[in-house]
Amino acid sequence: MSSKFLSLNPEKQERILNAALKEFALKGYENASTNEIVKSAGISKGLLFHYFKNKKELYLFLYNHFADVMVEEFFNELDLSERDIFERMKTLMILKNKLMARHPEVFDFMVAASMETAKEVKEILDNTKTELIQASYSRLFENIDITRFRDGVDIQRAINIIMWTLQGFSNQELEKAKKLNQPHHDFDEAFKEVEVYIEMMKKAFYKTV
Repeated sequence: MSSKFLSLNPEKQERILNAALKEFALKGYENASTNEIVKSAGISKGLLFHYFKNKKELYLFLYNHFADVMVEEFFNELDLSERDIFERMKTLMILKNKLMARHPEVFDFMVAASMETAKEVKEILDNTKTELIQASYSRLFENIDITRFRDGVDIQRAINIIMWTLQGFSNQELEKAKKLNQPHHDFDEAFKEVEVYIEMMKKAFYKTV
């Protein structure tokens, strides 16, 4: 993270971040113009590159910043006192919907970043995304009620199956958006579909009530 940028007053930080967010979400990494970003932010190009060495550093800062903001906001609202793992999954989907409605431009950018193919940033994005997912799932599955699982179920493997299923489903939806070239892909139907998978896994792993 750029310490120079973080020393700016919050209003100017927000202007620069919002301008970059819109430009990268709309045009992707390679086609985004720093000229358009500085014009929209109301600053000089020299000043932008005083804070960030180049477009790559700006892009990756933007991704990390908003990933951190979304994760923090998500876990601040998630009720971890609910120990049923599948109820947490349903809450996760509801919260994700709320966050998408609350921050549509951020989600447009994050989805676009997930579909980014530019060699200059793709590997770093993929690695960052993997680390973020692993850390988030670790917190998400913390202190779950394991007494609900059937006798003989390998709980850690069951959790892995749940995690891989949800992540695979998410990747599938992103691939659909990518093929259709629709970063604004409507995920409402996807959330309904994933509930079907949750119910199937619940029946497979939980004791019969």
